[in-house]
Amino acid sequence: MLWRLSVSNIRKSLRDYAVYFFTLIIGVSVFYLFNAIESQTTYLIVSEDTRDMIKLVNRMLSGVSVFVAVVLGLLIVYASRFLMKRRNREFALYLTLGMGKGEISAILLIETVMIGAGSLIVGMLIGIGLSQVTSAMVASLFDADMTSFKFTVSKGAIIKTVIYFGIMYLVVMVFNTFMISKCRLIDLMYSGKRSEKLRLKNPVVCVIVFAVSLFILIYAYWYVGWNTDNVGERGIILAIIAGCVCTFFIFWSVSGLMLKILMSVKGLYYRGLNTFTFRQLSSKVNTVVFSMTVICLMLFVTICTLCGAFTIRNSLNSNLEKCCPADYQIYTSLIQYNEENESEEYIITDIGKLLEECGYDTDDYFEKTVEVYTYEDKSYDIEAFFGEYLSELTDRYLYDSTESKEIIMTLGDYNRLRELYGFDKLTMADDEYIELCNVKDIRNERNIPLENGHEITVFGHKLRPHSGECIDTCVMLSNMPQEIGVTIIPDSAADESCISASRFTANFNTQDKQKISGYLEEIDWDRIYNKLREKNNTAFSDDGNYGVSLSLRSKYSLAQENIGVKAMVTFLGLYLGIVFLITSGAILALRSLSDSADSIGRYEMLRKLGTEEREINASLFRQTGLFFLLPLVLAVIHSVFGMKFAYYFLNILGTTDIVLSMTMTGAIILLIFGGYFVITYLCSRSMIKENKE
Repeated sequence: MLWRLSVSNIRKSLRDYAVYFFTLIIGVSVFYLFNAIESQTTYLIVSEDTRDMIKLVNRMLSGVSVFVAVVLGLLIVYASRFLMKRRNREFALYLTLGMGKGEISAILLIETVMIGAGSLIVGMLIGIGLSQVTSAMVASLFDADMTSFKFTVSKGAIIKTVIYFGIMYLVVMVFNTFMISKCRLIDLMYSGKRSEKLRLKNPVVCVIVFAVSLFILIYAYWYVGWNTDNVGERGIILAIIAGCVCTFFIFWSVSGLMLKILMSVKGLYYRGLNTFTFRQLSSKVNTVVFSMTVICLMLFVTICTLCGAFTIRNSLNSNLEKCCPADYQIYTSLIQYNEENESEEYIITDIGKLLEECGYDTDDYFEKTVEVYTYEDKSYDIEAFFGEYLSELTDRYLYDSTESKEIIMTLGDYNRLRELYGFDKLTMADDEYIELCNVKDIRNERNIPLENGHEITVFGHKLRPHSGECIDTCVMLSNMPQEIGVTIIPDSAADESCISASRFTANFNTQDKQKISGYLEEIDWDRIYNKLREKNNTAFSDDGNYGVSLSLRSKYSLAQENIGVKAMVTFLGLYLGIVFLITSGAILALRSLSDSADSIGRYEMLRKLGTEEREINASLFRQTGLFFLLPLVLAVIHSVFGMKFAYYFLNILGTTDIVLSMTMTGAIILLIFGGYFVITYLCSRSMIKENKE
């Protein structure tokens, strides 16, 4: 009998408890999806380094899954409280008919097992299906070949999902049994007739609290958004604490002022069912101030996490194309210290010949090569470049000393490099110079003397700016903007005795990633370094009076570095963002459904007074919509200033326009949060109709 009763209860509950099932199913599918990453990548054709990155990402996601499981577990317990409250009268009837609390607990146990098994199976099937679709995203992130794609099911992810959710459901069973054991028949019978008393807070106190909270919040916004240079770790922590506390008091004060303000606008308040709608909404908000605060903060974290993750991923993709326009580059600079005159002397290295002496025929590897040199004028430093405008530099200028020497390059060498990069050649007069810089903040600083026509002196030649702004481009290959300043001078102004470094840049004779990986393994760094020591043994004396700088960079290696960052940021951002979004939506939905269940009698009274069903539905729609919008609106405001703070640091990565990231974030929020709103409204409408005469 208990089994048949449980099955009947579940069948009747499918319509009313859609939010609960929706949350469980999404939770299971998301949990499986992110724990199946490793199995999704087994068929991908990737390098060994990338395979190691995939394992690292999988370990990271496994660690985060423990936190996610705790969050989802608390959510399931919270949802169970709603189910218990919704069925108080049913439990009272069971007790009245002579059923013991143990039998009621057995019914709940059977229902929990059936609901858990059903949600696990459906969620797992959805997760397995989505994992095949997301394989394309995984392959894109890891820059992998999908020619060996096949349908995969992760046994490990299934086992982990079953174990974690099994533990959650076990906790729910214990919780339900405990709640039933504490119930009294009189409380169960009259639970639906007890309602929250609407207490109007003192409006003067509410106004003062709101004004103070708003002032502190605005100051915190300014502090992290426009005073970023002076923000320390302690300041950030204090700003976060102030934001959390002020969020609570804003909701507290708004809940007290809302009805008072609306009642003063008589034309709006007494129109249609607005009186009923606003009092219902005010009652809801008054009783969930703390929950609203938590949900608002979770939505804030969700928006910033998703937007930041998408921004970093998009920036890394665009930066690699922009800042690495060639396939390979070797940089070397040798300095010998002359003790007699206490000066430094540069030793010029022909990298092309060095490679040949190491046994590498460049024609076997490269389609086109260019070797250029950079120069150093001991009298041309940061102070000489800025001149009288040095005092206008901000604290954000990324130099330790104004005595740092500027990098110089001839126009002829730079044009040969531009040709290899696929750019048009530059021209300028013999008394002009061009400045290169691709780091946004530094470029803005360097534009100051250029805009004002500041002249410089290099190797005894006086030069004026060719343009009023720096060219946003690079000489050094990188995966993010790192060119903080290169001065291009006419060939006739160069002093060959002041060459400070050699730069060998090339494009491979193939675009096949496997061949390029093989080339990079063959061109051994240690062999080049040892040959450099052998050729310049005088510069490598045992007394240590030398300096050497040697670096090898390739677009392939830089792309591999990006892969790990992109994957970790994207997966972690999506995982936490979606889970927080599910949690926020589910809490709001369950609370709204609980209030709708308590208000069934009020809607019946409206019908008896002659109110049309269309007006009742419109009132319910407005209540639900405003209830969902309140925390979301404040979270969006928080996020605007939060991203303003984050953008300061994202600029270091050469952040691209965040509009696309915001659009993607908005789409995810609309899909999940909007989905909860629609389901909540439909379920609430179904509830208030059930007793319609």
